[in-house]
Amino acid sequence: MAADLRARLGQTELPNPILTASGCASAGRELAQFMDVSKIGAVVTKSVMQAPRAGRPTPRMAETPSGMLNSIGLQGPGIDAFLQRDLPWLLSRGARPVVSIAGSTVGEFAELAARLSDSAGVTAIEVNISCPNVEHRGQVFACDPAASAAVIEAVREQARADIPVFAKLSPDVTDIVAIARSCVSAGADGLSLINTLLGMVIDTDTMRPKLAGLTGGLSGPAIRPIAVRCIWQVREALPGVPIIGMGGVKTGKDALELILAGASMVSVGTSIFHDPHACTRILRELDDELTSRGIERLDEVVGLAHESRGAVIGGQRGARPLSGAASTRRRQ
Repeated sequence: MAADLRARLGQTELPNPILTASGCASAGRELAQFMDVSKIGAVVTKSVMQAPRAGRPTPRMAETPSGMLNSIGLQGPGIDAFLQRDLPWLLSRGARPVVSIAGSTVGEFAELAARLSDSAGVTAIEVNISCPNVEHRGQVFACDPAASAAVIEAVREQARADIPVFAKLSPDVTDIVAIARSCVSAGADGLSLINTLLGMVIDTDTMRPKLAGLTGGLSGPAIRPIAVRCIWQVREALPGVPIIGMGGVKTGKDALELILAGASMVSVGTSIFHDPHACTRILRELDDELTSRGIERLDEVVGLAHESRGAVIGGQRGARPLSGAASTRRRQ
């Protein structure tokens, strides 16, 4: 029997916890030839900005061991084109759109939230605060608790009450829990963990940086242990706050690891580049991982690793199988 994989994103019930990660599937059109976008939990769009943006010069992608560096620069057509073309297409396909937004000022974030609130069909807003704040010497919003809070407060004020707001956090900070607390205090309904890590690659043949923009965001399996650590820390500190986990998810077992750490939903990103069926494959694999362990419901294992530091799932020493009476007790 298949496990019950339903998850909740605000007031919306998702059929399962698997989402795309922002920036890896645009607005879903490219994936539609490989999968039914309505069959996954939600489609998280590429970050939308107020005006069209060309992005950074090429080359702007480079492979790394177990990962990838990107320096795209938030290329996109802007909010007008998104509302006229992409959002209607997603809704016509039965997808649940989670719209990622990015800005250079607090006011830009607020304006984007207001525009989305005037449109029907937005499931949630994911606030990409890993952007330079042009009003404060280009410091990244996500690296400062006060700046992060200012953005989230402005977005929460402009967004309709029925649209949950998730803050997407950067791991390139000393204390990610402090940033998480500031975002939740400012009104975030949930958190997305983690964004890419800043990295750099030098071509030893040309003896020059491989990326035209010098640095880029590192993603892929190489960063998964960092994602697990960040999710764990935030879940431990803020156990009641929903988390969308992401970072190097390649298999259903990877997704389960993030869920055990505290994520109630999981976004799949870099894996899509080499396997456009990754989301639906990982969904099947996650179902297999749960059913093979006798787990009936996804919500039984969200954050489970926190409950018994020495316990493991399955028939191993110290295990506490979650079936029968045990799973019934957890649901009560």
